[in-house]
Amino acid sequence: MARKKTTKPTKRKTARRTNKKSNSGFISKATLFKLLFTLVVLLGLLTLFLDVQIRSQFEGKRWAVPAKVFARPLELYAGAPLSIQDLKIELRGLGYQFVSKASRPGQAAFSASRAIIATRGFAFTDGQEPARKLVIDFNHHAVTSLSEANGNDLALVRLEPVLIGGIYPLNNEDRDLIQLDDAPQTLIDALIAIEDRDFYQHYGISPKGIARAMVANIKAGGFVQGGSTLTQQLIKNFYLTSDRSLIRKLLEIPMAVLLELHYSKDDILEAYLNEVYLGQDGARAIHGFGLGANYFFAQPIHELKLHQVALMAGMVKGPSYYDPRRHPQRATKRRNLVLKVLFEQGEITQEQYQQASTAPLDVVEKGTLLKEAYPAYLDLVKRQLRRHYRDDDLNSEGLRIFTSLDPITQNQAETALKSTIGSLEKTYGKRVEKLQGSMVVTDPQTGEVLAVIGDRNTRYKGFNRALDSLRPIGSLVKPAVYLTALENGYTLSTPLDDSPYVLDLPNGQTWKPQNFDKQSHSEVTLLEALAKSYNISTARLGMEVGLDKVIDTLVRLGIKRRFDAYPSLLLGAQGLSPLEVATMYQTIAANGFQMPPRSIRTVTDSEGNALSSYPFQLKQTVESDDIFLLQTAMQDVTRQGTARSIYQSLPASIKVAGKTGTSDEQRDSWFAGFSGNRLAVVWLGEDDNSPLPFTGSGGALKVWKQFMSTQSLQSFHATTPDNIEWVWVDDDNGKLSAEYCENARQLPFVKGSEPELTADCFAKPGEDKDPISRSIDWIKDWFE
Repeated sequence: MARKKTTKPTKRKTARRTNKKSNSGFISKATLFKLLFTLVVLLGLLTLFLDVQIRSQFEGKRWAVPAKVFARPLELYAGAPLSIQDLKIELRGLGYQFVSKASRPGQAAFSASRAIIATRGFAFTDGQEPARKLVIDFNHHAVTSLSEANGNDLALVRLEPVLIGGIYPLNNEDRDLIQLDDAPQTLIDALIAIEDRDFYQHYGISPKGIARAMVANIKAGGFVQGGSTLTQQLIKNFYLTSDRSLIRKLLEIPMAVLLELHYSKDDILEAYLNEVYLGQDGARAIHGFGLGANYFFAQPIHELKLHQVALMAGMVKGPSYYDPRRHPQRATKRRNLVLKVLFEQGEITQEQYQQASTAPLDVVEKGTLLKEAYPAYLDLVKRQLRRHYRDDDLNSEGLRIFTSLDPITQNQAETALKSTIGSLEKTYGKRVEKLQGSMVVTDPQTGEVLAVIGDRNTRYKGFNRALDSLRPIGSLVKPAVYLTALENGYTLSTPLDDSPYVLDLPNGQTWKPQNFDKQSHSEVTLLEALAKSYNISTARLGMEVGLDKVIDTLVRLGIKRRFDAYPSLLLGAQGLSPLEVATMYQTIAANGFQMPPRSIRTVTDSEGNALSSYPFQLKQTVESDDIFLLQTAMQDVTRQGTARSIYQSLPASIKVAGKTGTSDEQRDSWFAGFSGNRLAVVWLGEDDNSPLPFTGSGGALKVWKQFMSTQSLQSFHATTPDNIEWVWVDDDNGKLSAEYCENARQLPFVKGSEPELTADCFAKPGEDKDPISRSIDWIKDWFE
């Protein structure tokens, strides 16, 4: 029994163990098969997913292309008010090369009175401006003749507009898209030679390149070289990230193969040319060789020479490390390596190699280009654009915005502001060490904004004082006060009381305005009070006509801001921005037609089709008779009033009008004035409201004078309305006078509003009759 019990169970247990072992082996194979099957399915799904992603992005909108903002095109014609120096300013902004002989587009040659320019041409919305060779002759301040190099006279030529900025997507990537045909063949050769010599032989990945990189990395004991093809680099930049991780490298390979499977080498190469990262300009990322050519050399890519394309091809390996501006020696060494490889592969001759390897880098100094040079103006453009366009459209659809910015006028305004601030600092020292300034320039005939400065550092991209700084405008408000009076029965010869004035306010306090010289002047004419900017007579006048009426006048002059009806408003306590002041004075200069300042002319899509235009808008808000009287008075400000120093700088034949402004305790220095074709508003002050050691005429007016002296000015001439007649009056008291009297001058009056009182000098010696009686006698004699 004992053997039975021990033997049988042992056999059964053994059998069971055997079966278990057999079953266990069968399960492992099935599991392995399932795992392999699952892995194949997942890889297939992943491949399908990657394939869909690659095709959808590559065939769709590949890049968010920023909107490009352009200045106005410079128009050339015989008689154009333009000097050779002005033309050079424009051409530098366009990246033209100044050479001894202009033979290629983008080159210019100069003599003392002649310019020869090989233009690039441009596709405007109203037609193509062809590239051609121009001969332009000048006298001191104007173009005297314009012709082609073959001698054919030309009536009008437009240069391509200067690119002044862009509106970027959230990733701040900027690029100028190019087609493969736009790229020089030497650039293609250099890229392939230095980055992927087997590009046209492989199918996305290069085993040879990978093997070379592995050997180099093993020898170095770390990651020092990649074996990526151009296709893999495009995958990394376009679809993935630049992180050096195993997962990213593993994804790169199948995606590169899929890309090559669907698209031609030329398609891939063109995408690479536009995607490659080449450097950083502040927050803006420079992508693509199209933008790189402009950023580093200030030229279109098709104008680049061999040594320039070799430099850009070499920078692909490390844009920061080989930055030619920060590391010129490294950049030169890398460029010459690219040239050497091209020579060794037979792509260039020995002579080309030697010339290019000894050439300078030719990189333009950062900040030379006008792109991003006018942040205050771009700020205005963006604000006006966003009234009609979404941000997504502005930073991704490649729109082209054509503005009225005049680079020459802007340059001259910047020079005047910086020069005057420098002069004031030398004169007043530490008292003005924090002096700031801003400026707005418009064309009073159209309302177009020609220049905007928001900071003494004219390229500063921060706080824009021209648009956002609200400062008390001082006496700049007075034209509105006097216009209100003229609309309500006052004339230029109406006597005003300038004796001391005390006004009791509702809160129990008193208001005691004083003149700048602390003197009162008894009785003065309205014309004299405005010309010499008397505060007391202005305050009395404003209270007589009513604060509500003055506010209404300000609104009709174009100011949309809310005003508080306090007496101090009459002397400029209200804060306005320089752009708002320009709006107000624009209406005065435009004969009472409200003409909102505008910076945009046209917006087109990426193909050049017009989407919208911004024609100037007119709305008459002030009667022509009254605005004419005010314009006459404001010309007196510049002839014999607080701005009479203007004619130390301008010819006496040029009529201008304007007004000085100084806020309480001299915290702000203002001047606003206009000729027939230029209106400029200047503000100087300190951001902390510290008092200044000068007034409006001692600061802002100096900027204005220097700027206007650089302009080809048209005299301001307002057509006399039919209801206006000119009458001789005594300049001291505004009474009727005669032409032969010592103080006589002619002033305009609305018919029927002439003075009734006569001056002491009225009739000729021996005559005792007034003009009306003499006229009656003359008529009787004539009939007899």
